[in-house]
Amino acid sequence: MAVKKRLFIGLISGSMLLLLALGGATVYLFSHQDSLVNRISLWGIGTVFAALLLVVASGIMGMVLTLWSARSISPLQGAIRITINLLFPLALALGRVFKIDRDAIRGSFVEVNNQMVRTRRITVPPEKVLVLTPHCLQRAECLHKVTNNVQNCKECGLCPIGGLVELSRRYGVKVAVATGGTLARRFVEQYRPRAIVAVACERDLTSGIQDTNPLPVLGVLNRRPHGPCFNTDVDLTKVEEAIRYFIG
Repeated sequence: MAVKKRLFIGLISGSMLLLLALGGATVYLFSHQDSLVNRISLWGIGTVFAALLLVVASGIMGMVLTLWSARSISPLQGAIRITINLLFPLALALGRVFKIDRDAIRGSFVEVNNQMVRTRRITVPPEKVLVLTPHCLQRAECLHKVTNNVQNCKECGLCPIGGLVELSRRYGVKVAVATGGTLARRFVEQYRPRAIVAVACERDLTSGIQDTNPLPVLGVLNRRPHGPCFNTDVDLTKVEEAIRYFIG
């Protein structure tokens, strides 16, 4: 595993230990109460907590084994999804305690997700691949609105949108430019893709990957030479690599 991937796995594992400590403290407090109600509550809490801990431990083990072996472990996919949804907010909170940049954590998650998607060796028809990008890739001063129809792009070469249109034409995939999460979800509903190549910042990629799960998403981080959400850029080579992976 690369350093970036280790960051996310380490924080998720630390979150599980934190969960274990909180559960243990709760059980300890209840165990010192002698009433029948408290004994029943202790049994119930202990059972639920043990089941949750088993799922989380299985999810973390599944992630580590998948990254290590470069092979998808199908029986553990459900546990992996539950673990990420449950522990990711805790991982961000733990990162804050240790003064780790939130975008570094999110970027690490994207790296883990991308490698796990690639281990599934998915192949889909080109028309079932959606390249989903943010509108900030378009030059702010451009007069041609591409959020309704990316084909409105004049391919002048001043922003990456033209390159994405050319990739769409070359490989036969769909391209959509979204102004936010709501429009992005609408495009997913409209095109009903079987795989997504998503371009965005760490925050939007993280939320998008989680929102569309279990749909396979390969995330490509955008570049922000002028700051967030303004005249951003993307490495078109990485986008093309992701497209080529999905279409085989």
